[in-house]
Amino acid sequence: MSRRLNLLILLLSLSSFSAFAQEKLSLQDAISIALQNNYDIKISKNNIDIAKNNATIGNAGMLPNVAANYTNGGSIQNTRQTPVTGEDRVIRGAKSTNNSLGADLNWTIFDGFTMFANYDRLKELEKQGEINARLTILTTVSDVITAYYDVVRQQQLVIAADSAMDVSVLRTQIAKTKLELGRGSKLDVLTAQVDYNTDTSNYLQTKNALKVAKVRLNQLMVREISTDFNVVNEIGVDDGLIYSQLAEVAEKQNPNVQNAFINQRIAALTLKSIRGSRYPAVSLNSGYSRANSTSPTGFNQKFAANGFTYGVTASLNLFNGFLQRQQERNAKIDIDNSLLNLNKTKLDVNAQLLSAYQNYSTYLDLVKLEQTNVNIAKENLDITLAKYRLGSIAPLELREAQRNAIDAQNRFIEMQYQAKLAETTLKEISGNINLTN
Repeated sequence: MSRRLNLLILLLSLSSFSAFAQEKLSLQDAISIALQNNYDIKISKNNIDIAKNNATIGNAGMLPNVAANYTNGGSIQNTRQTPVTGEDRVIRGAKSTNNSLGADLNWTIFDGFTMFANYDRLKELEKQGEINARLTILTTVSDVITAYYDVVRQQQLVIAADSAMDVSVLRTQIAKTKLELGRGSKLDVLTAQVDYNTDTSNYLQTKNALKVAKVRLNQLMVREISTDFNVVNEIGVDDGLIYSQLAEVAEKQNPNVQNAFINQRIAALTLKSIRGSRYPAVSLNSGYSRANSTSPTGFNQKFAANGFTYGVTASLNLFNGFLQRQQERNAKIDIDNSLLNLNKTKLDVNAQLLSAYQNYSTYLDLVKLEQTNVNIAKENLDITLAKYRLGSIAPLELREAQRNAIDAQNRFIEMQYQAKLAETTLKEISGNINLTN
């Protein structure tokens, strides 16, 4: 038993020594690293660039189209020409050539305001891309905060498990001393050793959970997942959040609500674009061409021409099988759906916010309660341990007090963590996560 104790003390000493060389990772550092490296954030930024590239007057159809063209060809033929008078004219291998080049311009100057509606829609899509990127950032930051404090939680649980082992070691030593003095029994020593092994198993499992939590945080930060680090040893919870203020902020800043509002705007612009087909479309067109050709069998053996063309084209859709009316009706239904979706999104966000706030308030009360329980359980353990030394209580009573102290400490750590999760969820829903937390 003493050999195992010495080995454990040596391992703990080595781990404590190596801790000095480990990185001290703060929450702010973890968030900064994730914002720089996270793949989802990089993808969302690229999508913003695509939306910005698309939101141009050219993509909306406001600019003219200019196309250049060039052709060059020919033919080789055997011909026979029979005039009204005279002999047949036979030509073998007659080679004809033709080439032309030019440029054409077509510019739609009016299409029933469809181009303006399209441009406004592209700008709305650009805003939507920025909102989606912000949603990705909020989600990533929330995930990092959750993962970071999970590491803190597991680290605290490791410390609590280590403290439980200290009590078990002391209990074993006392049981052995009593046995040597003839005041104890072999059964008490064996029971103490079994409980010590149980606490050691729990300690090792808790350390493994800590390592797994660190891997998860490294993954979110997109860095070498085996990187070891230390974190702070406390979970600070903001206990000053007010529901009415959060609800007011959420209605303005929640990305899902903002997306739903933009979708309503896009639906209205789509209807405006479709209605543009009821108006005439007017286009200006112009061009320049130059052509040359040779034909030894033709009346003119050589031909050349160049010049400009210009004109105005106007068109009006008079009837297209009621498709215009059908498309407008469907667009109006889309507007109704977008309004319904906006109201539904607001309701969902309010429900999520209220549920999260109820959890938040409950966990804050539980944190206070469990803090009191920790103090009571610790005092009870100290008294019980003192009585056990004097031999006035049975080992089972000491073990029960030890378990109560461990459970109280673990519940306190868990309630702190759950309160932090509820706080983070509230700020994520309201779209206002404070990166300095």
